[in-house]
Amino acid sequence: MGDVLHALPAVAAMRQQHPDWYIGWVIDPRWRPLLQAEGGEHVATGDPKRPIVDRCHTVPTQEWKRKPLTTATVSGIAALGKELRAAKYDLCVDMQGLIRSSLVGRMSGTPRYTGRSRPRESAARWLYKSRVVTHSAHVIDQGCELLGEAICSPLTACEVRLPVDSEAEAWVDDFLDRTLPKELWNRYALFAPTAGWGAKQWPHERYGRVAIALAEAGYATLVNAYKADDAAALAVVKASLGCAVAAPATMPQMIALQRRAAIVIAGDTGPLHLAAALGRPVVGLYGPTDPDRTGPYSTKRRVLRHCSSVVDHSRHDQSEAGLQRITVEEVIAAALDLLRESEMAQMELPQTESKERN
Repeated sequence: MGDVLHALPAVAAMRQQHPDWYIGWVIDPRWRPLLQAEGGEHVATGDPKRPIVDRCHTVPTQEWKRKPLTTATVSGIAALGKELRAAKYDLCVDMQGLIRSSLVGRMSGTPRYTGRSRPRESAARWLYKSRVVTHSAHVIDQGCELLGEAICSPLTACEVRLPVDSEAEAWVDDFLDRTLPKELWNRYALFAPTAGWGAKQWPHERYGRVAIALAEAGYATLVNAYKADDAAALAVVKASLGCAVAAPATMPQMIALQRRAAIVIAGDTGPLHLAAALGRPVVGLYGPTDPDRTGPYSTKRRVLRHCSSVVDHSRHDQSEAGLQRITVEEVIAAALDLLRESEMAQMELPQTESKERN
């Protein structure tokens, strides 16, 4: 999820510069709702009727990884290659920089194929026909450098409107009606306690204590859950002593839930970057990853990282030592500070609008 969200601002900028270009995106079906809604508005920038992406080519990478040698996987890979070549793209850019993404890009058969000179997985660079040296610190700005160089036109990160799925919005209405008092429908925090690996996860019981403090301040807490029996979400709910509620949601439903959240608190994980893309206030809890590179790309943010944390992508199971040094009190203070700022901005908004009308 994070990789898609980090690539979107560059692709949105390209769409603004070249509204008539035909753009395709190879994507895991889990993340397709970030690009296209089943029922509602597609992702757009500038012109709300113009989607950023004309076509999604779905790649079930998880299924292929589980069953790499089955007839279904082999035939699926062959079909994808045929589909990409039939589309006759002029250019392919690998925005992810993994071996599997570089292999898929090579399958497209495009006359021009570009990737980073130093991709995340170094072997991927040998499959590119041309390579771009990036200099920016943040991955979103790196994506703009990469794509801009590939199309011979400088790009600056562009604001992205994520899809509005009418069915997901209706689901949120129903979920909130069943879960929270009406006065809290726009006064809830959303926690995302899981991450790509254990070292990036702040202890679950501490999230629970933050939920208790937010309840005392007049805010409800929902906990992002991938399924009804999500162990991490249930651990946070238990530690909250009834101040948090698990919210099992699909991808479109998560987008709709975050769009209305007063604040989102999470580690370096997809839901954090989703909240930043939606313009929600976020508190990012960082440990073994560098927030200068993958921090929330938003002005409404507080990023906490202990000075003892060291960048390490070894994917350890246990929470990183520096991350564990971030205290509950620090997170509560950052969250309440952001919430106060948001409330003040809302109070000032009508006055600003009145001045503009005058």
